[in-house]
Amino acid sequence: MREVLLATLAGLVVGLLFARLKLPIPAPPTVAGLMGIVGLFLGYVIATRWFGWD
Repeated sequence: MREVLLATLAGLVVGLLFARLKLPIPAPPTVAGLMGIVGLFLGYVIATRWFGWD
């Protein structure tokens, strides 16, 4: 859980920095795009843990 909180905090700081420097974020700027990345991650986890595909 600590890793998740630290990663979230790091992402928040980097997001603030990108906004301050007026740089485009290196992630989809929409919730649908973000959910696509989450879906990719979940698909990978399911494939490796449930089906044993490595």
